[in-house]
Amino acid sequence: METDKEHISVVIIGGGPIGLFLAICLSQKGIVCRVLEKRSETIKHSRSLGIHPVSLELFSATDIIDSFLDRGLKIKKGIAIGDEKKLGEITFEHTPKPFNYILSCPQYVSEQILEEELYKLNPDVLKRNTEFVIHKESKQHVTVSYMDNKQLKKISCDFIIGCDGKNSKVRDIAGITFDGSRYPDTYIMGDFSDTTEFGTDAVVYLPKQGLVECFPLPNGMRRWVVKTDEFKADPSREELEGLVRERVGYDLSNTENVMLSGFGVQHYLASSFAKGRVLLAGDAAHVVSPIGGQGMNLGWLDGWALAQALSTIYSNPEFITGSSEDWRNLLKAYSKSQKSIAKKAIRRAEMNMALGRKYNSTSMRDTLVKALLKPPFNRTAAKMFTMRKLDKGFI
Repeated sequence: METDKEHISVVIIGGGPIGLFLAICLSQKGIVCRVLEKRSETIKHSRSLGIHPVSLELFSATDIIDSFLDRGLKIKKGIAIGDEKKLGEITFEHTPKPFNYILSCPQYVSEQILEEELYKLNPDVLKRNTEFVIHKESKQHVTVSYMDNKQLKKISCDFIIGCDGKNSKVRDIAGITFDGSRYPDTYIMGDFSDTTEFGTDAVVYLPKQGLVECFPLPNGMRRWVVKTDEFKADPSREELEGLVRERVGYDLSNTENVMLSGFGVQHYLASSFAKGRVLLAGDAAHVVSPIGGQGMNLGWLDGWALAQALSTIYSNPEFITGSSEDWRNLLKAYSKSQKSIAKKAIRRAEMNMALGRKYNSTSMRDTLVKALLKPPFNRTAAKMFTMRKLDKGFI
């Protein structure tokens, strides 16, 4: 049975970290929005971890930063170790203050914080247990159909935004192509109680057999990521422990383990992030390798930029009547700018992966890493690893 339509200015499909942050930005600007999310609650198993300074600045601008700082852990230094010795360090102390660090915060915690902050603004914005079905665009609006408690409902809106991930249904229905491919690289990772001597430092091991990373987590945990020769859909604790022991000599056997996962990596980019009244943000618009931790942060940059564009549009109501091209030009500019940033992030991620691949001889790679971690290049490297200058120089 179908119910009567209501009208909402903006409908966001997907209530993950990007959709929630976008809804906060829009709500703070007085733009009425609705988030449709099919999950009943936040999923606690998640891969994303690092919140970069560019995102912390956005959280500060939206006055939600304190909750993240209370529940996250500040990483101010990274250490690179080769086969037999330390290659160097990278410190973020000379990057722009006050956020001259990377904040370690598991994705599910970030989602919980964003949902709490959105609820404070308007408890009716997020609608869980609602499954998006289809959208149909006309000259004046978009009609969104979705299932809610086994009932078909429809919303009329000015704009629909797909924040529904790499397999975006919004993108597919709009006919926006998504080009890219998988990389040959595969990894396994797990979260273990931290018994290392590294404290709040991140460590990247670069042995001949392939990358081993370990990052500090809040609550006395540490995440280990290991490069593998093939994809492991269901890795065992023993497999990860064995690879860590073999490559870097560290014993994880007497630690608590709370998560294990195997994953491959890929890169995809939408042909456009804006097509008429249909918009894309986050993984619906771009997928980058998680090595380097840029993906979720890129999505937040999308959300902020898109909220600014929509705020400009709604400050000029005549823009959305359908008789003006002004709003279309603003959204085209959003697409062009964010697509350029995503391309640069993809290239940076590819460089990070290349450094961690298996090598018969690591001498040339180690020489390059040592150079990057010494003056005058170390400050540039610190900015690159904290996602600075994505809209300007650097690759």
